[in-house]
Amino acid sequence: MRKSMLSVFALVLLFAMVLTACGNNDNSSSSPSASSAAPSEKASESASASPSASASASEASKIDNSKEVKLVMYLLGEAPKGMPEVLTKLNEKLKKDINATIELNYIGWGDVASKYPLVLASGEDVDIVYAADWNYYVSEATKGAFYPITEDLLKTYMPKYFEKQDPAAYEAAKVNGQQYMLPTVTPDRKVNVAVLRKDIMDKAGITSISKFSDIEPYLAEIKKDYKDMIPLNLDSQYDLPTPFDNLVNEKFSYKAAPLDSGDPLSVGVFTDWEDPSGKTFNVWDEPAQSAFKYAAGIMKKWYDAGYVNKNPYSNKVRSKDNFCEGKSGVAFGNSNDIQATLAACKEKGIDTYIFAENGPQGHSPANGWLNNGLAIAANSKNPERALQAIDLIMRDESYVNLVYYGIEGKNYVFTADGKLSLPEGVTSDSNTYPPDAAGFWFVDKDYFKPNAAWTDNYVDLYNNMKSFLAPDTYVAFSFNSEKVRSEVANLKNVASQYFLPLTIGAVKDVDKSFDTLVSKMKAAGVEKVKTEVDAQASAYLASRK
Repeated sequence: MRKSMLSVFALVLLFAMVLTACGNNDNSSSSPSASSAAPSEKASESASASPSASASASEASKIDNSKEVKLVMYLLGEAPKGMPEVLTKLNEKLKKDINATIELNYIGWGDVASKYPLVLASGEDVDIVYAADWNYYVSEATKGAFYPITEDLLKTYMPKYFEKQDPAAYEAAKVNGQQYMLPTVTPDRKVNVAVLRKDIMDKAGITSISKFSDIEPYLAEIKKDYKDMIPLNLDSQYDLPTPFDNLVNEKFSYKAAPLDSGDPLSVGVFTDWEDPSGKTFNVWDEPAQSAFKYAAGIMKKWYDAGYVNKNPYSNKVRSKDNFCEGKSGVAFGNSNDIQATLAACKEKGIDTYIFAENGPQGHSPANGWLNNGLAIAANSKNPERALQAIDLIMRDESYVNLVYYGIEGKNYVFTADGKLSLPEGVTSDSNTYPPDAAGFWFVDKDYFKPNAAWTDNYVDLYNNMKSFLAPDTYVAFSFNSEKVRSEVANLKNVASQYFLPLTIGAVKDVDKSFDTLVSKMKAAGVEKVKTEVDAQASAYLASRK
């Protein structure tokens, strides 16, 4: 899920790749009561006045679903071609089980920054929305945009979910002492990856790569002999900062210091996520300055050599989506969403090489509970029925298979040995409902089956996943930027104008551009932001001892 673009949401996503699960806005407090920054009175009164708020598990059998309801749901991304047929099947099941149907809407990646908060604030009928630490959860919860979740609600209306969920997830989801999000029961176990073509590697004289900068001969070979292929064909929605991030990660395990999910890209405050001390530093402090200049210098060299597409800000096609068609020299993604690309290349006879984009110690941050989830909108007219629907979609195996894989026999089949496969005559390219493509990333992944189409190199990656993942010092921390809101907004504008060009190498002089970035960040108030980050981070770290 998640990266940088020229648009505002693109900026939000710039550090989503490295900003792993954050959560509890006030982990030092275990009190269920809300503070002065609690949600709106409407949401709070709604929860306390609703008879469901005091319902007990023993009353679950008395739930009255006699009135049919339509639930309005918003996910991120774009609906696959096969979504209408899948939604019809989903609604048939929901109608039978809880007498409800879903009207499903999508917010495109380029529109999330503007449309996601607007949908929640508009007063329109909304029941279920995608929620994540990297997607405005803290800031929108603070505004009162979400319906408060209580243990009684979970026991009564989400018994399948409540049975499996780790109580730590509820603590992570608390904002000012109150839970507003339903985190996934299975945090993603994934690493970011880059995929190369073995035939081009052979021509470039490369057998393996140990760090991302090793791919330079590969890029040069593409530029020389593959006229229709762009070595780094970056899109504006995910790819744009990824090569830069990979190069920085050669020097230290960096991430933006845990800012709140409303504005995680306020460039200038960073931390080494593997450093247990939790020390934060500005972009001009070491090791950030040296690592950033190192990465920017290489990106400039590659940009000047013609390895980077000239219009990444307007390109909407991810590199992984045209890699097998010979348009992109490198496919960027993660170990979950890259499967379809590997399968498509295999069908075309293209051998691939997978590079796990780990830090200098060979690790990637393990995702926390809030990396994927759902929330109920504060103005939902049917919160109890929405909870019942989420319980089924998240935790019932038949629902999970439907929303994640599509229609059995048309989009997928299970082999005799229990592996996921495509029906006869269906290819990865022609499948109208590819796995992981519809935005239902929060389902119970323990139901997932091995894929018969997995390439040997993907199986190796999958089997090594546990050795790659390591704890993030700030895995359950999320910064509340209310006290420095204007400074954070200023820093985001600075990042758009002065940081993004550095990430793709589109600058005349790296040192001068970096100095200008630092000057602009100081003027925007980055030091005030760091002071506030440090205060909250210190309280968080103290609570973890």
